[in-house]
Amino acid sequence: MGLLKRSEQGLISRLKAATYWHFAGFLIITSFLVGAFGDQGRDWFKYDRLAIEAGEYWRFLTAHIVHLGKSHLNLNMLGFVLTWLLVGRNYSVPEWIFVTFTAVLIQSLGLWFLDTNMLWYVGMSGLLHGYMIAGAAKGFKTLRTESTVLAGLVVLKLIYEQFSGPLPGSESTSGGSVVVNAHLYGALGGALAALVLWRRDDMRASI
Repeated sequence: MGLLKRSEQGLISRLKAATYWHFAGFLIITSFLVGAFGDQGRDWFKYDRLAIEAGEYWRFLTAHIVHLGKSHLNLNMLGFVLTWLLVGRNYSVPEWIFVTFTAVLIQSLGLWFLDTNMLWYVGMSGLLHGYMIAGAAKGFKTLRTESTVLAGLVVLKLIYEQFSGPLPGSESTSGGSVVVNAHLYGALGGALAALVLWRRDDMRASI
């Protein structure tokens, strides 16, 4: 095979391997675009219990791409990039889409049925917990030590938050209250998505 042909195939391979960043870029750009509308954008898309009761069901999904303000948005986007560097390559784009929808739906439904006094919510932090758990679960076969450490740290954080509340400094950094149950529900959604994808792969392998 000629040098030019090998270079071309190598470039194509790298582009295919990097497509998971396209999905991340889409979510990041969307979050910044919604953030550009300020308070109005937040009011349109936030989780709002009364508005959902009135039939605005899209808020179950869109609440996770709107933020309290610039500091909250920037913090979540930084967390998103760091999360993607750790686990982004673990799934294909269609699989990440499935993880995303599962995590945000479980999170929103958890708030709806279990936190009935929660009138409104915004932010991507719960989804990021779902990404880390799902990514660590998928990476366990090939990067067992790293994936175990990542999952362990996330679980320890969730346990701490359930007993002691938000991590010190997290509320002042984000510019508002931290809903720790959203982190828990998002992580459970990520775990459920990883289980479904693992079962699918296991069934394919057995055929």
